[in-house]
Amino acid sequence: MEIPSELIEQLKTAKSVIFFSGAGISAESGIPTFRGKDGIWNKLRPEELANFDAFMRNPQLVWEWYNYRKSIVHQSKPNAGHLAIVEMEKYFVNVIVITQNVDNLHRRAGSKTIYELHGNIERNFCIKCKKRYDGELDFKDGIPKCKCGGLIRPDVVWFGEFLPADQFQLSEKAARNCDMFFIVGTSAIVYPAASLVHVAKSNGAFLVEVNIEETEASSLADVSLFGESGKVLPQIIELLKLIKS
Repeated sequence: MEIPSELIEQLKTAKSVIFFSGAGISAESGIPTFRGKDGIWNKLRPEELANFDAFMRNPQLVWEWYNYRKSIVHQSKPNAGHLAIVEMEKYFVNVIVITQNVDNLHRRAGSKTIYELHGNIERNFCIKCKKRYDGELDFKDGIPKCKCGGLIRPDVVWFGEFLPADQFQLSEKAARNCDMFFIVGTSAIVYPAASLVHVAKSNGAFLVEVNIEETEASSLADVSLFGESGKVLPQIIELLKLIKS
């Protein structure tokens, strides 16, 4: 793939870079997306599984679903796209990952600064006292409960819930102050997370889209690079080695 000259010029001077990632980068690690022709949500109705009322009605069903998802995540590994983002930290003063994914793959890859807008499937908390229960839970006696008696749920953002305020505020601040904003593996249509693209754009950031096909974000991007992140981002790393040497 030929890298546009305007992107090369931006790479030479950028200091603060954001990678705004979505389900597409995880799909390259074998984690099914929710949308698209092969999306999980085409087979299951999300409102039956991913909201608080559904959890209270049938916590066993919801936990079966999330334990299934966790098994997929545990079998998956960070791919070349995740690893390229980590390597970007060698070439820029500040690299921040803002992710809509809950699979923890950016952290497992080694990224240092990560804002998780939709939570993390590896974390859990009590719905009553909010105590955190990270890692594996014990289901041998049924649905796990906190010492206070409250049910324990996955620490992910369900339909109808607000994004974690601290993570979104940090993301907005980063978007306002970055030089470059990479849109990686996301159609940027899920709000309020997608608003960060507009925040970055309106504050003068150079927008680079890395998706396998045209998306809603394409009209906003200064440069669109169509292909898998695991192929496109390593090419940018090779360019950076030449530029920064």
